[in-house]
Amino acid sequence: MFSVKTNIHEFETFELFANQFQLGKDDLVITQSFIYEPYIKPLGLPCTFVMQERYGAGEPSDEMIQHMMDDLADCRYNRVVAVGGGTVIDISKLFALGLLSNVTDAFERRIPIVKLKQLVIVPTTCGTGSEVTNISIAELKSRHTKLGLADSAILADDAVLVPELLRTLPFAPFAFSAIDALIHATESYLSPKANAYTRLFSVEAMRLILPVFKGIAAEGPDYRLAHLGAMLRASNYAGIAFGNAGCGAVHALSYPLGGTYHVAHGESNYQFFTHILGLYAQKNPDGSIADLNAQYASLIGCPADPSALYPALDRVLSCMVKKRPLHEYGMKAEECASFTDSVLATQQRLLANNYVPLSREDIEAVYKALY
Repeated sequence: MFSVKTNIHEFETFELFANQFQLGKDDLVITQSFIYEPYIKPLGLPCTFVMQERYGAGEPSDEMIQHMMDDLADCRYNRVVAVGGGTVIDISKLFALGLLSNVTDAFERRIPIVKLKQLVIVPTTCGTGSEVTNISIAELKSRHTKLGLADSAILADDAVLVPELLRTLPFAPFAFSAIDALIHATESYLSPKANAYTRLFSVEAMRLILPVFKGIAAEGPDYRLAHLGAMLRASNYAGIAFGNAGCGAVHALSYPLGGTYHVAHGESNYQFFTHILGLYAQKNPDGSIADLNAQYASLIGCPADPSALYPALDRVLSCMVKKRPLHEYGMKAEECASFTDSVLATQQRLLANNYVPLSREDIEAVYKALY
């Protein structure tokens, strides 16, 4: 029913973590310069450091990962340490594997997925939850979509929460990642694989995230700075929940948009979030979505009726990220059909976790409604 195989640690500062884990010459540290310069460089650690942004901006792609792997083909290390957001984490998981010379082979499961290195993940955003999941997501550019590799071999041995590292995170990526964490908590709550144990983590994540969003709406972006530890834990809780129960249609429908038009993951998810909830509530209003609506209603302070609740939720979230029609990202009307085909062809892993089944017509209608 429930499993957490990763050891979870928390340190106030990166220096305390580095000392406790004895970071040294046998460690490959994948990170980014804006994290390395203020928090890691002053420690003078003898690790091998790789700056992810040298290989491209944005979310991970097969081309980005392959370039990095080619450059590090002769590097010798015993432990991979990821210090970064979703891009750094998803890439680092692949560096813990053996028998991997072509990254596409892993995502298309053409080779055995075998872990050879210890993996330590230190998230620097409060959204992916990827430090406790067995999933790595990348854009496969030749297929114009994102694919997930889900395998126990890419679970971290240790996940380390360091609130200090969120202090320099700009508001926009904070907002995208935090909304992503809320969606992880929500989709996993509604998943057919959810149970009493996973829902404990889903609900606690919501209870931590929504008051911070409301505080930001009332007092402005700096409100978050006093709550960074809570937001990291919320992301971690949501990661534990969806690592066990899975995410569904919100993530599945967002992937063609993100893969084709390079929309940030949390922003892309948000475009579909409340619309999918409304569709679920239409199809089966008396199942677990009624319990979810009651949870949200108490946190937001509004009626649990979907006609009032989802617009109220949108108002709170719009203070973090504005909802936009899909055509503003460059999406074309004819892509409503092709995106639907892509979702059905490549995202069955996620669609299996839908609260209720969605037909091809349902999915295309979502794209058309949001276009």
